[in-house]
Amino acid sequence: MEGGRCCGNVHHPQKPVMLAKPKTSRKALGRLPLSCIGWLGLRGAGQLDKRGRVVQQWWPDQRCGFGGCGMIVRDRPDLWDLLTALRGSIVPRIALPVLLLACFAAAVVAVDRITGAVPQLDGSAFAVFGIGLSLFLGFRNNAAYDRWWEARKLWGGLLADLRSLAREVEVFVADPTLRHGLLEGALDFIHAHRINLRGLPVGEAMRDGVVRLAEAPHPPCAALDGVAAMVAGAYRGGGIDGFGARSLTTRMGNIAAQQAGCERIANSPLPFVYSLLIYRTSYLYCLMLPFALTGTTGWATPLFVAVVAYMFLGLAEVTEELSHPFAASPNGIAMDAICRAAEISLAPHLGREAPPPLAPVDHYLS
Repeated sequence: MEGGRCCGNVHHPQKPVMLAKPKTSRKALGRLPLSCIGWLGLRGAGQLDKRGRVVQQWWPDQRCGFGGCGMIVRDRPDLWDLLTALRGSIVPRIALPVLLLACFAAAVVAVDRITGAVPQLDGSAFAVFGIGLSLFLGFRNNAAYDRWWEARKLWGGLLADLRSLAREVEVFVADPTLRHGLLEGALDFIHAHRINLRGLPVGEAMRDGVVRLAEAPHPPCAALDGVAAMVAGAYRGGGIDGFGARSLTTRMGNIAAQQAGCERIANSPLPFVYSLLIYRTSYLYCLMLPFALTGTTGWATPLFVAVVAYMFLGLAEVTEELSHPFAASPNGIAMDAICRAAEISLAPHLGREAPPPLAPVDHYLS
């Protein structure tokens, strides 16, 4: 349920991965290797519902082959970096399918040169097919990026609401102990929210307040409920006037709405049929393309097929990654860095020294 109420726990098909550790666990509960579907080209882990349908895809560690995961942060690359950069590139994930398709094209050319029995297809049909596939890929890319951008806006709104909450607490709450408890509870919430979205175990959180919420049915809601309980107790005890209580509860309502928006994105992935259609049509197109190019391009056919496969399969992989903005992927939302920004912003209100901001490590910001 949305609209300010907390949604249910976010379910992930794989055992959670702690991003701060380079070694990740591959043990899974209810894990389905999507490569078993056949030649679809899908890789990673999935989750089945009670009817045996794939309802979620998630790549917690296979997509982070360089150690550590998070958003890619790079300066404007020069020509050499564009040609050689592998960090954040989709090349490692599609290199094998592209190579296999190029080898298939080379085999078609060889058979045609030896026997001359390879059928020659009309290239105009492939042009129409390619245009349709490009339009569908573009539509899916827009849908995936919209999910990613909405997730980033929601987390930006959470950071802004926490900063505003700290200022409102300074104005309306006179008791320093209560102020400290409210702000610590707010930090517990945003860390619990991050852990919930990424599927990390609450017991491994770095904050004691989050660890104490491990037994709660929904730790982020439990943290926010604790803040609301402190505000309610102070209002009934005369520590906060009516206007201050209303301002603080309104702020918590905004925070809950941002939380519900994030959980809606995490619990409502793009329809799986999109992935099936994209990968099937992309592979069919690349497998049939040599029969249209062999007569005109000859031994250059494998190169053309590899370039086309790189474009179509690469864009399909990018859309898969962007459609899961909270996953531990190279282009996931840098929620660790946002949580650290919240700690920095609230540190003066808590009377403590602000921690240093998180810096990218090898171009990755978690």
